[in-house]
Amino acid sequence: MYTKRYKSAAIWGKLRVCRYLTGNESLRASVPHSKLLTPANLAAMAEAHDAIYVKPDIGSMGIGIHKLVRTANGFMLHSTQWRRQVKREAKDVKEAYRLLRGHGAGRMLIQAAIAIDHVDDQPYDIRVMVQRRPGGPWTCTGFMAKIGGSGSIVTNYYQGGQIWTLERLLREKGYDADKSRTLTEQLTVKALETAHWLSGKKQGMREMGIDFAYDRDGKLWVLEVNSNHPQFHPLKKLDRAAYQRMMSFARAYGRYDAQ
Repeated sequence: MYTKRYKSAAIWGKLRVCRYLTGNESLRASVPHSKLLTPANLAAMAEAHDAIYVKPDIGSMGIGIHKLVRTANGFMLHSTQWRRQVKREAKDVKEAYRLLRGHGAGRMLIQAAIAIDHVDDQPYDIRVMVQRRPGGPWTCTGFMAKIGGSGSIVTNYYQGGQIWTLERLLREKGYDADKSRTLTEQLTVKALETAHWLSGKKQGMREMGIDFAYDRDGKLWVLEVNSNHPQFHPLKKLDRAAYQRMMSFARAYGRYDAQ
């Protein structure tokens, strides 16, 4: 795990972030149903939802992500490993739990799967980078869209996904200028609201990479908040102006490694 050497505090653990977010009445409805992985919680979540995700409470690069999908014969467990995805059958929840626990004994999060929107038959989510200079206000400094491969359970770049600019995503979706402006404003407002709320729970925060997803009905969800070394280096080639803006903020709190 990366050790931070610059001045920006982090909130560790996806479960903790979910608890904080659901403590805010405005943000609560944007957080997928989430629980700690236990045999009882897995059984309850698998009963309540047709598909669920199971993720390490602390993890990165899309490694060790699982999607459990109900089938006619039980369940299919889709799992990410290093740049590949594997599938295994489970006849019941007990077997699924054993398969999941075979990957390690660390804390894991169960989360209801969202019927995520697609572009060209590929799932996508949107990373919003929010930063603040010491003593300054939270500012939305840029966006990047993460596009998963067809059939992939994750959108992560390190698992074979692509990085697009938000402008390209909106163009590929066929949205006109008014629709694009409305969505961009919605993402900005929700990202700043999230940053203000979470930074009230932890002093010294300077940056957050907030992952949002739209479902197929157009509802906006908060999938994850990464406050420990969120990456934006792919924008160096795709959107030089946004990259330089992010680096300007990052240097103000001592971060020089997003090269």
